[in-house]
Amino acid sequence: MDILHLVDRLEELFNESRPLPFSHSVVVNEDRMLDIIDQMRVSIPEEIKKAQQLLAQRDRIMAQAQEEANRTLALAREKSDALVSRDSIVAEAKARADQIIQQGQVEVGVVKREADEYVLDTLTRLEAEMERLLSQVRNGIRTIQTDRTSDDSD
Repeated sequence: MDILHLVDRLEELFNESRPLPFSHSVVVNEDRMLDIIDQMRVSIPEEIKKAQQLLAQRDRIMAQAQEEANRTLALAREKSDALVSRDSIVAEAKARADQIIQQGQVEVGVVKREADEYVLDTLTRLEAEMERLLSQVRNGIRTIQTDRTSDDSD
């Protein structure tokens, strides 16, 4: 369910609530309010799910890169042991293994930075949206309280 729809339902519940005489308090249907709050908790925005998926993908890529680097290094060690008599081939294999490891580490770093940027951007947008919604709820409360205050003074 859309979080904005749930906020609208919460506001509607508030508007339907009975005021307590001589106070700024209202009586709210507890079951309906808790039901809406539960639905809000369940209705986590898709961006957070995507961010979690991206983090999981980043971790998987990092593990694969490390695994590939370990295999390449093991292969390079095996080859170097077999070719000890040929120094130039051993040096070349070691350089290639080091190059592959370094390339894997660079790729892991790039993927991690991109994932972190995406998560930060997504969470920043979510925070702004939540602040906007909270502001709307507070404005609604202030409006109702102002209306009630002016009604009480009449």
